[in-house]
Amino acid sequence: MKHHCRPHLPPRLPGPSAGLRIGVMGGSFDPPHSGHIHLMKVARRRLGLDWIWILPATGNPLKHTTTAFRDRLAAARRTLAGPRVRISALEADLHLTYTIDLVRALKRLAPDAHFVWIMGGDNLGQFHRWRRWREIAETIPIAVVSRPGSGPTPLLSRFARTFADARIPTEAARTLADQTAPAWVYLPAPLDPASSTDIRIAMMLAAPMPPI
Repeated sequence: MKHHCRPHLPPRLPGPSAGLRIGVMGGSFDPPHSGHIHLMKVARRRLGLDWIWILPATGNPLKHTTTAFRDRLAAARRTLAGPRVRISALEADLHLTYTIDLVRALKRLAPDAHFVWIMGGDNLGQFHRWRRWREIAETIPIAVVSRPGSGPTPLLSRFARTFADARIPTEAARTLADQTAPAWVYLPAPLDPASSTDIRIAMMLAAPMPPI
């Protein structure tokens, strides 16, 4: 009896990519909230993006999360869905953990796309702790959107100092997707105070106490 093996199918991208400007947002999204929507809207408008791809991480080596990936993915789809937004399990489909590997995969799978990595200013202070952070910056342009409480810290971070010469003026933000990495821009914006950490703490405090 012959056994027919199914052909190996390439990972399915979240949407069309060739020639398009695509902002990529990774992270735990535990849970997704209005702050993420704020980042998406600011980045899409200021960078002139065609699409935003939300790619929840299977895990975060720098941040402990107890919520299962499938639940975080489902929550992201409920909360962050909108026009020109795609939420995808691509990182899980590719069995990846680190941002550098995801960025490499995107460049390989969609070589004609113009990708931009989007992050909040509150994350830039620890960006140098990400695996091969210099290589990430040298592979994909980065947009940093201001976040509450970060103050001037993002612009004093190790990343900002290391790649000071690669920073483009805020008024040139719409050119970022067409820049060759390393290239990054800092986008001041009206601040949304929501954070995943605060929401998780509030949810825990609101949960009923177990019987003694």
